[in-house]
Amino acid sequence: MSLIEVKHLRKEYPNVTPLKDVNAMVEEGEVISIIGPSGTGKSTFIRCLNRLETPTSGQILVDGTDMCDPATDLPKMRQKMGMVFQNYALFNHKLVVENLMMAPMDLLGLSKREAYDQALELLETVGLRDKALSWPSELSGGQRQRVAIARGLAMQPKILLFDEPTSALDPQMVSEVLSVITGLAERGLTMLVVTHEMRFARDASSRVFYMDRGELWEAGPPEQIFEHPQRPETHDFIFRVRSWKCDVTSLTPDLPAMEASLMAYCHRQFMSSHAANSCHLLIEEAGIQLVSLARKRGITNPDIHMALSAGEGGVDMELVLDCRTILLAGGAPTEEEVDQLSRSIIEGLCDHWERIEPGLVRIFIRR
Repeated sequence: MSLIEVKHLRKEYPNVTPLKDVNAMVEEGEVISIIGPSGTGKSTFIRCLNRLETPTSGQILVDGTDMCDPATDLPKMRQKMGMVFQNYALFNHKLVVENLMMAPMDLLGLSKREAYDQALELLETVGLRDKALSWPSELSGGQRQRVAIARGLAMQPKILLFDEPTSALDPQMVSEVLSVITGLAERGLTMLVVTHEMRFARDASSRVFYMDRGELWEAGPPEQIFEHPQRPETHDFIFRVRSWKCDVTSLTPDLPAMEASLMAYCHRQFMSSHAANSCHLLIEEAGIQLVSLARKRGITNPDIHMALSAGEGGVDMELVLDCRTILLAGGAPTEEEVDQLSRSIIEGLCDHWERIEPGLVRIFIRR
């Protein structure tokens, strides 16, 4: 029997139906990453599993017990499932160690000494034993999330659920938290993780669930989902998260918004600061060259489409520029003119930052 079996799960609200017909099975020891576009029911699915949300219909069998049966002892079943929220949900008026001691004392019947000793062991597991007597407000966001993970483990659960545990963190803190979750995966704990961190989903998961429009559209090992997706929707989503796209339709584009979007992409790719800087400069130089060309040709609506793909860590980059409107304004461009524009972008980029090698950047201009 599977540790978790979900059958025809549906959740309705008055104005929206986040879960339509979800069917899934999770075996003991599996690490499941749940990915998909925003607003597709991922968090609702996780919250239904331990009945923080009440399903409209369907079955959720956990260790053979139906979580949707009115006769089920929910508090007892929830002891089998730890939950880590994106906003930490720590008690700010209690010390870190006290946050970990409360539930084991109240629900598992541990003595104060037993709960304290267990709390210190769990804090050591997440690298925060020295913060036991700190207040949550004294910790960084990444540290607070690691405390939240330790608290989720304090009830000695069979299953640990994560609802976008890194969404509120900056890149350095994300690495801290993902390192802890990866370590738990190596210990054989059953985990379901709603995440936007594609590298974690690919490297640490037994299987990946792709959810879209309130349903589980595809499930499989990471290699299948990321390299050989079976459904076009999965393929399109994976391509989107691997690439950064931007449209420039004005000679004075919204540069801060473009930069914020680009930096978010670089963060998803786990890029170093140097690689992220090179991506930023590549886009900036391409924009300068193309907007300048548009001005020379009297075009006020340049209609430039940029698509940047970068290898993990920014090892290599490929920029596709669709700027046919600009090029055609001067007549059909020759291959030499297109090559010259590409060289100008590369040369301008290397003038800005000497440490990037032109061979690491490929630029394709569609004409």
